[in-house]
Amino acid sequence: MDPAQITAVVLTKDEAANIVACLRSVPAGVRTLVVDAESSDATRALAEGAGARVVVHPWEGFVAARRAALALVETPWALFLDADERLDDTLREAVLAAPADAPGYELLRTTEFCGRPMHCAGWADEPVLRLFRRECVHLEARPAAGGTAALHERWMADGTVGRLGGCLEHRSYPTIADYRRKFARYTSIEAGGITPSPARALATAAIAVARLGWLYLGRGGWRDGWRGAYVCLMSALYPAVVQFRALRRSR
Repeated sequence: MDPAQITAVVLTKDEAANIVACLRSVPAGVRTLVVDAESSDATRALAEGAGARVVVHPWEGFVAARRAALALVETPWALFLDADERLDDTLREAVLAAPADAPGYELLRTTEFCGRPMHCAGWADEPVLRLFRRECVHLEARPAAGGTAALHERWMADGTVGRLGGCLEHRSYPTIADYRRKFARYTSIEAGGITPSPARALATAAIAVARLGWLYLGRGGWRDGWRGAYVCLMSALYPAVVQFRALRRSR
C-alpha cells in the first residue's frame, strides 16, 4: 500500500507524555493528523514538532470525536490510533505491505498493565479495526453494561476485512491509579446511559461472581499473577459498578 494514501489519526487531550512516541511509531511516509480536544499541556506543540497536522476540536464525546476526525482525513485510507498506542516494527511493515483491495484491516492489540503486557481477559491479541478506507466504515458505540452511552466505540466495516501481523501496543495503565481513574470515568459515563433498577443491579452483582471465575480460570487471568487477578476482578465488577452508580444518581 502506498503510504501517501494513508493518514494516521490520533485523538488527544493532554497527551504530552505519549504523543511523540505514538507518532514516531507510524510507518514512514504516512501522513499524521492530531485532533486535539483543547489540551492545556504541550500536546499540540509536540505533535507539530513531530510533523503532524494539528486541528483543535472541542470535546463532544468519544463517538462524535472520532466521526469529526474521520471527516478531516483527506487520503483514501485512515489509520486510527490512541495516543497511548504504538505500532511495533512488524506491524509497521505489515501496514505498508497490506493490499489495497480490502475495505479495512484489523490490528491485534495487547494492553499493558503496570509495565507488563497482559495475556488474559481479552487484553491480548484483541482484534480492532483501525486501518480502513474512509467510505467503507461506520462507528458503533458498545457500552459494556448496555444502555445508550456513547462509549467503547468500534469501527465496523462494510465488507470482509483482513488482519495484519504484529502488535498494537496499548500502554494505557502504567499504574493502578491510572487504571482506577479511567475505571471511574467510564463507569460514570455508562451509568448516565441506563435506566436505574435495584433488581438489575443486584442481578448484575451476582453475575459478577461467576464472571470473575470465568475471566480468571477460563480466560487465563491466573497466568498474569497479581496483575491478572486485579484485572479480572475489576472487569467482573464493571457492569455492577455501572448499575449501582446509576442507582446513586437517581436518588
